[in-house]
Amino acid sequence: MPILNWLNKEQALTTARDCPYRLLELVPELSYGESDTNNMLIQGDNLDALKALIPTHSGKVKCIFIDPPYNTKSAFEHYDDNLEHSKWLSMMYPRLELLHQLLSEDGTIWITISSAEGHYLKVIMDELFGRNNFIETVTWVKTSSVHNNADFFSSATDMMHVYAKNTEFVKFGRIPRSARNSKDYKNPDNDKRGAWASSPLHVSLTSGQRGAQYAKTGKSTGLYPIISPHGEEIYPPKGRCWGYSEENIKAYDEDGRIWWGKSGKNQPRLKRYINEQKDGVVPTTLWNHDEVGHNQKAKKEVAELIEESVELFATPKPEALLMRVLQIATNTNDIVLDSFLGSGTTSAVVMKMDRKFIGIELGEHAVTHCQPRLKKVVDGEQGGISEDVNWTGGSGFKFYRLGEVIFNEKGSLREGISFDSLAAHIWYGDTRQALPQSTKSPLLGIHNGVAYYLLYNGILGDKRPNGGNVLTSKVLAILPPHPEDPKNGKKVIYGETSRMGKARLKSENIIFKQIPYDVKGR
Repeated sequence: MPILNWLNKEQALTTARDCPYRLLELVPELSYGESDTNNMLIQGDNLDALKALIPTHSGKVKCIFIDPPYNTKSAFEHYDDNLEHSKWLSMMYPRLELLHQLLSEDGTIWITISSAEGHYLKVIMDELFGRNNFIETVTWVKTSSVHNNADFFSSATDMMHVYAKNTEFVKFGRIPRSARNSKDYKNPDNDKRGAWASSPLHVSLTSGQRGAQYAKTGKSTGLYPIISPHGEEIYPPKGRCWGYSEENIKAYDEDGRIWWGKSGKNQPRLKRYINEQKDGVVPTTLWNHDEVGHNQKAKKEVAELIEESVELFATPKPEALLMRVLQIATNTNDIVLDSFLGSGTTSAVVMKMDRKFIGIELGEHAVTHCQPRLKKVVDGEQGGISEDVNWTGGSGFKFYRLGEVIFNEKGSLREGISFDSLAAHIWYGDTRQALPQSTKSPLLGIHNGVAYYLLYNGILGDKRPNGGNVLTSKVLAILPPHPEDPKNGKKVIYGETSRMGKARLKSENIIFKQIPYDVKGR
């Protein structure tokens, strides 16, 4: 597969790995709403913040939407968008690498971009996500006006690349039928089932093989004849085949669902009745501003929610655009992440649609733009999509800032790390997965038949500074048993030290790892 090379790419390839793990520190005075919420608003550099999320959220994020700097040589108020091309690529690559790790197996990532870097972005995403996991590039008509001061073309569209972590597991939702879609349904033959639209019965030979598989045609090639109302044998056009089994097409015909045109001599088409299309319609790759909003509308939405003295972002995205993405890519309670949060649109829409968000924004914009806006969402503001989704308020969010580095420059564990933070890092370091447990226990979990334990900070009830951190026969006896094999199951136990000899450890099928020396810092 062709890959993209640029100045300093070798450094970009190791940036994510070399980025240190940091703690996320809760800021109670900037948090708001329900205290038990899992919604996270994080202030700080998104590379550091994404790395901090890896131990706890790796493989858990269902949908990622980002609107990164476009590198269009425009003077943006809140971003240095005039980055040299190679620097822009080096900025994006490690962040995409971490985003890929956070995405769930059935998750998708959506990235809005302009033509300035859009094609280069697709090449590095092919490299990181795999060409086979590219789904589509959506074109969004972002403006309703023409800019006559443009040098060559007035830019009316942005592109949005859509990739999956693994296309085999992705299942997209449909979007509500619009009035424009409904006009496609007519009833020229006065069918008693009402208005209908039609689609060809034939497909290309490549997709026809998939269609035949779905229709369970067995060994059929999809090239059999269909008998027309005039008794003629009709075959699919050259290079195409029937996308349904012979039995299914016969059943459709007997049920009056095949349309041959008014003359009865056209290629057959399958009727699809509007009153049977309860799940909405399949989205297209062209999203018009009259359906999902435009930049001018987005600016108005944001302006109504923040103080007049606060500068607006130059290109916010309308809430309707994010609603369309979430309708397709998510379900209730799914986690949605935006690491270029901007004015907070993604998180606002996520709350209104009863999903969970992680939003990351650099500098004071997290405090001046995002936090005030999201407070108003919790209080039930009625802008954007609120009326469309019957939003009346609720939910909440916790505000975090990036704290100290967990491992020092030598890769050793810093003193004073909490049990929860260390447990998450140990589990991820050994399993490359997010920690599954929700209650604090020395048994972190089981992975590939191995049970992992952590003796740290008095987890067994001894509140002395080093209490409960030493593996002894007495401590072993009170540890939770191996979940799958209590007598002989393999165990990895992290602790300050072990008072059990090598022979005893071997007989108990225990691998002991010493804190901090055996804790991985990368």
